[in-house]
Amino acid sequence: MKKLVDTLAAELERPRELSPRVLNYIGGNYEVEHDAIGAFLVEELPNLEDYELDLILSPVFTPRLNDQAVFAEILGRDRVGREEWPALIQQLIARPTCAQLVTLDGVGHSVKLRAVTIERYVHRLRLEATIPESLCGLLKGLPASDQPMLKAIARRSVWENSGSAAILEGYLLAAVKRDSYSLGDAVALLELTESRKPTGLNDLVEHIPIWLDALRHQIEVAAGPKPFFSQDIERMHGGGRDQRGQDDLRLSAKEKEFAFLGRLQEILATD
Repeated sequence: MKKLVDTLAAELERPRELSPRVLNYIGGNYEVEHDAIGAFLVEELPNLEDYELDLILSPVFTPRLNDQAVFAEILGRDRVGREEWPALIQQLIARPTCAQLVTLDGVGHSVKLRAVTIERYVHRLRLEATIPESLCGLLKGLPASDQPMLKAIARRSVWENSGSAAILEGYLLAAVKRDSYSLGDAVALLELTESRKPTGLNDLVEHIPIWLDALRHQIEVAAGPKPFFSQDIERMHGGGRDQRGQDDLRLSAKEKEFAFLGRLQEILATD
């Protein structure tokens, strides 16, 4: 347990950059100039109500998959029950645990973390989860460098029923057999299952062609020229030589998902 608490403290205390969105939120809601946000963090943040503090710091202290991976590697198949979390949180409060919040000027500002922020972080790490024994055996045969992320993937709640669990196991078995495994695809499979919620492996295989057709159409539409609403506006943009930028990020995400679904279809295809 000491190793877990020490790791929690180290992760909570590592420098965290405040995004422009968070900085703008502080500036707009508390009338703070950007060059005074550092002083606000140190002097005023400790005086805010819990709900205000959570609104400001939740984007910074909501753990993502790579954060969960740190603890998945420590725990493996072990779990830390919810009844043990209050004691963990109290130990972190008592240390005390101080965040290093980095502003746009690259300067870190030390802020003592309160229970509301530590609770948010601890409660979202999937400490209560475990990994089925059959899946654990599959993971051991995959690259050592991928193990933390794979264990974090395997501990996500989406696999807790037998139907969805068969999706991950089926993918890993087929990918290893075809020498087509990649960590990126394992992460993409997690995202796909969490968002599209197939009920099992057969359901996933049946839906892939449908999703591919829909994505193909969306990509074609997104990549094509956007319609003009008047001839004057069309002339301003060069007539038929439309030079307006497309929504590159959205298009790129669709193309990435399309490519992944194509690989997944090949991997899961029966011989």
